[in-house]
Amino acid sequence: MRTIWKGSISFGLVTIPVKVVSATENHSVSFRQIHTADEGRIRYRKVCELDGEEVSGDEIGKGFVTADGSLVQLTDDDLALLPLPSARTVEILGFVPVSTIDPYQLDKSYYLTADTGAAKPYVLLREALRRADKGAIAKLAMRGRETLALVRALDEDVLGMHTLLWPDEIRSASGLAPTERVTVRDAELDLADTLMDTLGEVDMADLHDEYREAVETLADAKLAGVEPEQAKEAEGGGGKVVDLMAALEDSVRKARAGRGEEEGAEGGDATVHPIKGEGGAGGKPARKRAPAKKAAAKKTAGGKGAAKKSTGKKAAPAKSTQKKTAQKKTATRKRAS
Repeated sequence: MRTIWKGSISFGLVTIPVKVVSATENHSVSFRQIHTADEGRIRYRKVCELDGEEVSGDEIGKGFVTADGSLVQLTDDDLALLPLPSARTVEILGFVPVSTIDPYQLDKSYYLTADTGAAKPYVLLREALRRADKGAIAKLAMRGRETLALVRALDEDVLGMHTLLWPDEIRSASGLAPTERVTVRDAELDLADTLMDTLGEVDMADLHDEYREAVETLADAKLAGVEPEQAKEAEGGGGKVVDLMAALEDSVRKARAGRGEEEGAEGGDATVHPIKGEGGAGGKPARKRAPAKKAAAKKTAGGKGAAKKSTGKKAAPAKSTQKKTAQKKTATRKRAS
């Protein structure tokens, strides 16, 4: 990898000579502007606004516009004389937990490699950062500007450096949140949690640029004189969500189907039941319980009938006993007379 900056890390009184190499590369699709009639390339030319003449690179310099609008020419020699301690030094200012860095502040990523004879202090800083589980906040001047940087220990036993935006370069998000009063129910959050669990985690190593691959395939097909296949329209045009609960439930089913899971695989129930105490969309029961109620009613009716029949059987012996008692009383009266 090509070295883009050379200097040293200033760690207190310890100096670590390092080289900076880019940690990322851009694989995004790029197109040339061409003349459609003959495919001649269209280029941007640098032209002076005053005389209309095209200007070569060695005639182009740097101009700084002051607060009152004045223009001052500055040369590379002028900039090299600036009294910046960070001109060739990654000056460590302090240490913070890496998790406290706002992702919005991250700019570009680099690897730091030890220069000749710097292996010992390089490894010392790397292991100190690793043991403290922190990153170093530093300043350096690179590519014509001074910038903040985060230096941290990576898993590959390498020091990584991320340039950071200055705090005043990050715009405020004030006023961007929805202003309407919205209430999110626990049932909706439960369904959202279920959807997140169903989608699962992402293996970043498996991700790739499908758009770039599609463009390359299209270009190859055109070169071969093959008519490209018509793309299928994506389902669900991103319209307004009318029923959020129903949309979440459909999303869960779709995610399970995409993972090859059959509906009702767990517990034998074909309906999504992520919510305790609440059923389907809009808080309505997810399953109809009417058949169970009818069965219970039949059992109840059967129980009452049985009770009546049982009461009839018990009443018969009671009438027979009364008749015998009356006959005994009659017989006793006759004897007495």
